[in-house]
Amino acid sequence: MRVLLVEDDPATASSLTEALSLEGFAVTHVAVGQAALEVVDVDLVVLDLGLPDLDGLEVCRRLRARSGVGIVILTARGEQIDRVLGLEVGADDYVVKPFSPRELVARVRAVGRRT
Repeated sequence: MRVLLVEDDPATASSLTEALSLEGFAVTHVAVGQAALEVVDVDLVVLDLGLPDLDGLEVCRRLRARSGVGIVILTARGEQIDRVLGLEVGADDYVVKPFSPRELVARVRAVGRRT
C-alpha cells in the first residue's frame, strides 16, 4: 500500500516513515499541504492538521472532493469538536497525538481494507 504522510515535524515524520515502512508500506513524505495536493497515485493519506501553509482540514476537504483515497488524520487537536469536524470533512479515522505507532499502523491497515 502506498501511503502519503503529510507531517511538518521532522522527528514525527521520520519515526512514522520508519514505522510504516517496517510494516511494508511504501511511504512518501511531504511537509506542507500544497505538496500533498500535488501527489497522485497513493492509497492512503496520513494527514497532520497543523501545517505551515494550509490548514489540514482544508487539505482533507480538497482531497475528498477529488478522490476516495483513505484519509487518517493524525493531530494534536483532540477536542471533540475537532474530531467531529475532521470526520465530517471527509477523514476516515482520527488519531490524536501522542499516539502509539502500533495503533496508528493498525488504523492505517483498517482504513486501507475499507478503501
